[in-house]
Amino acid sequence: MFAILGGTSLIDCRIFSGWPEEAVKTPFGTVTVKKGDGVVFLQRHGSPPLPPHRIRHQANIAALRELGVNRIVAVNSVGSLRFSLEPGTLLVPDDFVSPWHIETFFDDEMRFMIPVMDGDFAHEVFVACREHSMAVRMGGTYVQTIGPRLETRAEINILKGYGDIVGMTLASEATLSMEMDLSYASICSIDNYCHGIVEVPLTMDEILANVSRNLTTIEIILNALIMRGLS
Repeated sequence: MFAILGGTSLIDCRIFSGWPEEAVKTPFGTVTVKKGDGVVFLQRHGSPPLPPHRIRHQANIAALRELGVNRIVAVNSVGSLRFSLEPGTLLVPDDFVSPWHIETFFDDEMRFMIPVMDGDFAHEVFVACREHSMAVRMGGTYVQTIGPRLETRAEINILKGYGDIVGMTLASEATLSMEMDLSYASICSIDNYCHGIVEVPLTMDEILANVSRNLTTIEIILNALIMRGLS
């Protein structure tokens, strides 16, 4: 069984509207998921939606593990740190940076883990994306910030030296998935240039418009993944 883990861009997604809901109890809280045939959808922000810095990542990943999920396809909305990565592009990252905030299941025991993303799974997701969009890139580094506000121009100027895209969720989800031996890959929807990457000032209206445009392509890709299955 595989899971689709969605965020703000999938809040209004039509694919999962008719799927039955199931409440899953975990040591970190109860999570509500929607279940299809061999696939689970989990809205990472919950309902009503929580802001990024309050997402219950441990509960989300623990619930997917409890359901028998072994592969997770996440959809993450991001900003671009590179002029060459235009809004409207999809990117499947192969690494991440988050030294200031690291989620873990190992708060009370001495356990260590080397965080390496599943390259084969990421490439499989990339191939599925490429079948439905030419504007897709394989590989890149995701920088996770804490939120809920976006980053300042000065912060973006620093982060440009560390990664290609910026978001607020992937590193936490990927780390916890690895701790639970779950394969994790992300389809990152580039919805805006970060502060200062281009001369035109960033606006929330621009971001929301790009989210809406990218959603159509992402829905086509998710439908294809559901039809194909990712056992």
